[in-house]
Amino acid sequence: MFALALLLGGSVLRAEDMPERVRAFTRSIEFDFNRWTLQALWVKWEQLSLEGAQFLPPEERTGIVEAYLQAVDESRQAASELQDALADPQQARAAEEIEALRARRDALQARRELLAPWAESVLETQVSAALSRAGLAFGGQPIPPVLFHITQPPQALIISPRQVIRQEADISIDPDLSIEQVQALEAQVEARLDVSALVVRIGGIGVYPTMVLQTGDLNWLVQTVAHEWTHNYLQWHPLGVRYGATPELRTINETTASIAGREIGRMVVAAWYPERLPPPPAQERSPSTAPPAFDFRAEMRRTRIAVDKLLAAGEVKRAEWYMEVRRRYLWEHGYHIRRLNQAYFAFHGAYAAGAGGGAAGDDPVGAAVRALREASPSVGAFVRRVAWVFTYRQLQALTGQ
Repeated sequence: MFALALLLGGSVLRAEDMPERVRAFTRSIEFDFNRWTLQALWVKWEQLSLEGAQFLPPEERTGIVEAYLQAVDESRQAASELQDALADPQQARAAEEIEALRARRDALQARRELLAPWAESVLETQVSAALSRAGLAFGGQPIPPVLFHITQPPQALIISPRQVIRQEADISIDPDLSIEQVQALEAQVEARLDVSALVVRIGGIGVYPTMVLQTGDLNWLVQTVAHEWTHNYLQWHPLGVRYGATPELRTINETTASIAGREIGRMVVAAWYPERLPPPPAQERSPSTAPPAFDFRAEMRRTRIAVDKLLAAGEVKRAEWYMEVRRRYLWEHGYHIRRLNQAYFAFHGAYAAGAGGGAAGDDPVGAAVRALREASPSVGAFVRRVAWVFTYRQLQALTGQ
């Protein structure tokens, strides 16, 4: 029946039809956001008893977060050691050794789970304080309140036409699918719908409470918390309401959240964890700093520009061959990209907070958002201003383009 519908529907799929056509392949594996949200809200309700964490001395609050991050790293290392012992082809490990490794892993994971709600509570307070200093609060309280839960976010199935780079579907699916299942899904969707498909793992989602991936990297963690909160904030303004109305508005949304997340995250780390503060972004470094030996962003920009030109000329198969050649080149230089295709660029190209284009290539939208940030006196003023943008043309007018 589905194949017949495709034949009767013609060879051209309308963008608005694409998500439903893709769901013919994903309905049984789609992520249940309603169930997750109810469970997360219950967890946050239980965490209300931890509000006393914000009244602890600053060093004790930061100590809780540091202990959690250490537990994350140690539990991952313990899990890796157990896996290696079980799979060691050189020698069989004694049962006592295996059990000791398993017991250590379980103990560290239990400690991590015990500390997680305390760390979430502390970081919510600290990110809220940074947002307040940035002018993104009312009466000292960000609206909506910062609320996040560390979890395993769903994977995203991204769909783009083969003839042009454009995201036409983003379906959230089971985070626990194996790589074999992922590859089979991609192949099936591409063969049946003649599209470019890619399943990607994501670091967070701006539902409420927001989802944030478990990590031992504090800088990434607080930037992601602030990034997803920015999406929550924008959802109450024209820019967020019109998130998916056009590809340009999606890029404006994601680039805005990336810029805000990066700056608010640095504020948090600078205030409470200064020893973890990373070097300043590349554009703020001394001109005498030598460029990296291999510039991934520059290589990715070069690839995107070449692919756009090939697709514009109607050379779809040549563009796909070129992307595979470039993927292997990037792999040789340490960037292990599983698939590089139109869907890859459709997804990653919307995150254009960094100068140099990267996966966005020569797309001017990200540059316009960055120009508005540069013209704003603070990150708070920037977010408040861009929140009322509802068309790309309006953004161009604000930046004088």
